[in-house]
Amino acid sequence: MAIAFKASANSSTPQQHWLHSTWEQHQHGFTHLNERKSRKGAMVLCVRAVSGKPDLDFSDPSWKQKYQEDWNRRFSLPHITDIYDLKPRLTTFSLKKNRSEAGNLSADMWNGYVNKDDRALLKVIKYASPTSAGAECVDPDCSWVEHWIHRAGPRKEIYYEPEEVKAAIVTCGGLCPGLNDVIRQIVFTLEIYGVKNIVGIQFGYRGFFEKGLKEMPVSMFFHIIRCPGRLIAVLELQFDDNLQLSRKVVENINLSGGSFLGVSRGGAKTSEIVDSIQARRIDMLFVIGGNGSHAGANAIHEECRKRKLKVSVVAVPKTIDNDILFMDKTFGFDTAVEEAQRAINSAYIEARSAYHGIGLVKLMGRSSGFIAMQASLSSGQIDVCLIPEVSFTLDGEHGVMRHLEHLLVKKGFCVVCVAEGAGQDLLQKSNATDASGNVILSDFGVHMQQKIKKHFKDIGVPADVKYIDPTYMVRACRANASDAILCTVLGQNAVHGAFAGFSGITSGICNTHYAFLPITEVITTPKRVNPNSRMWHRCLTSTGQPDFH
Repeated sequence: MAIAFKASANSSTPQQHWLHSTWEQHQHGFTHLNERKSRKGAMVLCVRAVSGKPDLDFSDPSWKQKYQEDWNRRFSLPHITDIYDLKPRLTTFSLKKNRSEAGNLSADMWNGYVNKDDRALLKVIKYASPTSAGAECVDPDCSWVEHWIHRAGPRKEIYYEPEEVKAAIVTCGGLCPGLNDVIRQIVFTLEIYGVKNIVGIQFGYRGFFEKGLKEMPVSMFFHIIRCPGRLIAVLELQFDDNLQLSRKVVENINLSGGSFLGVSRGGAKTSEIVDSIQARRIDMLFVIGGNGSHAGANAIHEECRKRKLKVSVVAVPKTIDNDILFMDKTFGFDTAVEEAQRAINSAYIEARSAYHGIGLVKLMGRSSGFIAMQASLSSGQIDVCLIPEVSFTLDGEHGVMRHLEHLLVKKGFCVVCVAEGAGQDLLQKSNATDASGNVILSDFGVHMQQKIKKHFKDIGVPADVKYIDPTYMVRACRANASDAILCTVLGQNAVHGAFAGFSGITSGICNTHYAFLPITEVITTPKRVNPNSRMWHRCLTSTGQPDFH
């Protein structure tokens, strides 16, 4: 399908600018531009989409209505009643009931439920021009179009009998601060509904098929080690087949980083995983992971629908890079930015304390530079920030190396922050992939370190380079307060979504509101920093760096 609008062959400059800047950076998956001639000879410019957008003619007075109808269709949530003829029942979730002295008040008396027709607005800025900073326009005139998404929260009616439910939780991909907080809150909320049978799948999707992996953690205790002047608590887990995940088991897992259930990348065939789900008689599966894990969750959801299984597959977006589409932020991101300050501050102290010191910090961000950008903004100590979304040159009159020369003359030292995915076009490409299918990146941080050393040696200027890569230290951290709150709400909403009968959905925060989104839409493409956004402009203002072209 394509979205098209009619324009004359001598289209105005603003429209051309809109075509080549806004659509190519648009977050909804529009990627290809071409043009063809209409029957009347006028040029028709087309924006081809990757996720089934409709053909629209912007000269048609009803184009906005058609666009809205298509949006509503794409963002409708898959439901188990699509394949099963089920009658809902009144929910067992009621905080008022639990706090009542009598203990038997009707759930109807509590006014804490979300109406199934509630929607949240995804975007609130009405751009006056496609050339406005950060503009994301649907048509060349930047018309205001409402993007409504489903509000998350507990519903008054549910589609499962809690006492009959077997729920499973799995964490996939790499480590991320907050994983334990999400696991903990999913278990807590399931128990409030009345679910007794809750299991954990160990080490990602691998736990569905790997022989020897047990299904659930059952006991937890701390060894107390006495050291001079302090006590160290070491968490130890034991596994067997007799007990289930419960509030008692997961109550304190949020006090440590990592994943209580373990993580891994990759997994078996979808059919094998669904075979395991059937054999284990799982009714609800909660998948905590990033884009790849979401794609896997959606494949599991589709296979369950194909087999007409009454299984709700609900995801919770986990990516420390903050690169999942439509989300304001994902859990772990705030913690990563906060922890990055330690590395940046260390680089700053080292650089300032050395003669011609250059502090170099590499932060996470395979395809999105959100961590590097936000860490540079918040620290106030960064002179150069390099991210994957913005191209740059290292050599030449306007290159990064010449700017570093200028900084050493002006300040006597400097601090550089790079995202791991930056500058890949300057390095030798590798066709190798990891277990998740991600291309293995060349190490730009090490390349930058060597490049700086060689450059200043060649021009005969002494430079003391201090290179810091805190990646694994950041990933293993316990979630900070902001992320802990986000994890708590996301975990709760995942359970609410499953009991409401939804499947193939994910829970996130969009435009400050918690919402349910179909997985098919959020995995269309990774979210990236828009070089035309106000936040990136603020970062450039903070660092004072030129554009390096």
